[in-house]
Amino acid sequence: MGRNRLEPIFKTAAGSGFDGPGPRPLPWHPLLATPPSVWALSLGFSLPTGSTQVCKHDRQRPGRRQAAPAASTATMRPILMKGHERPLTFLKYNREGDLLFSCAKDNTPTVWFADNGERLGTYKGHNGAVWCCDVSRDSTLLITGCADQTAKLWDVQTGAQLYTFNFDSPVRAVDFSVGDKLAVITTDPFMEHSSSIQVKRIARDISDQMPESVLTIRGPQGRINRAVWGPLNRTIISGGEDAVIRIWDSETGKLLKESDKESGHAKTITSLSKSADGSHFISGSLDKTAKLWDIRTLTLLKTYVTERPVNACAISPLLDHVVLGGGQEATHVTMTSHRAGKFEAKFFHKILQEEIGGVKGHFGPINALAFNPDGRSFSSGGEDGYVRLHHFDPDYFNIKM
Repeated sequence: MGRNRLEPIFKTAAGSGFDGPGPRPLPWHPLLATPPSVWALSLGFSLPTGSTQVCKHDRQRPGRRQAAPAASTATMRPILMKGHERPLTFLKYNREGDLLFSCAKDNTPTVWFADNGERLGTYKGHNGAVWCCDVSRDSTLLITGCADQTAKLWDVQTGAQLYTFNFDSPVRAVDFSVGDKLAVITTDPFMEHSSSIQVKRIARDISDQMPESVLTIRGPQGRINRAVWGPLNRTIISGGEDAVIRIWDSETGKLLKESDKESGHAKTITSLSKSADGSHFISGSLDKTAKLWDIRTLTLLKTYVTERPVNACAISPLLDHVVLGGGQEATHVTMTSHRAGKFEAKFFHKILQEEIGGVKGHFGPINALAFNPDGRSFSSGGEDGYVRLHHFDPDYFNIKM
């Protein structure tokens, strides 16, 4: 069972001192603004041509030369979190916003303090790329979906592996229902098995947990990259390789609505993210757009156009902003425009559909994005294996369009 325990990043003096990838921690020094397990670097928030400066400050860490001010660049300081050996795939905050969970193509989901980026521990037990995770409303239960053809339930606090759902193909997406009594899980097409959406009942007492699915939906062609619950758990919204968003009845599995070619995406849907009030959601696609939809009627509300494929998107719970991330693979950059290889998170006004600015920093495509539930910070995960935690400066909240 020790293998499945939540392993702290810092051990006692008798221990090794560090557990996991990355450099060994330096001794604590009072001049350091953050624990030695994280690094704070300057971050440029670049603005579109003709826009006003958004956020600036003159804070300076001791021992670091302050960069010369730029006319069109404001400065925030991200926290770089190195806890994965391979590219990031998914990020998820808990309801209170004090914990951040990360998944990557390594086999070790990780939990961090969302305030300072200190790693709390890892969840060991998977044997493949972990594609997705979700955490229960009370932050006691974590579910993960993995390419090893399993979805696992974990004790958030101890890291203990509580239960394993076994499938015939890789698991791509997982999502708890409101109330945490159900979980929707999608599986990839593999060999003779087609893709599927399955609903599992989550027992209050783990000893009563059953492996059977209470609902199985088949039909969509190709991978189903995301599936989330609709209002009151009455529907399930899915999107994937066939570029179609579908709304299903969560009790009968009947297809209720689907996006059409005129309003829908033209290429693979990579991401689905709901608003804080659950009234609408955003979808990201390799067609270089993100779209805002009414969650009940599947009416297209807004479209955000970017210069690169969108791998991740999220809706601010505080302001009328959305953030998009993605980027061309390095092998394709030379065949596209000169800006396609810039890996930055782009902010758009949710209503006006206008670009507000961009946050650079990742050395590869951005694969995961998430806003803190309080709306005052966000995190990004990239192909470079880093999680970047960004706390907004006060001036960010005074952006005028």
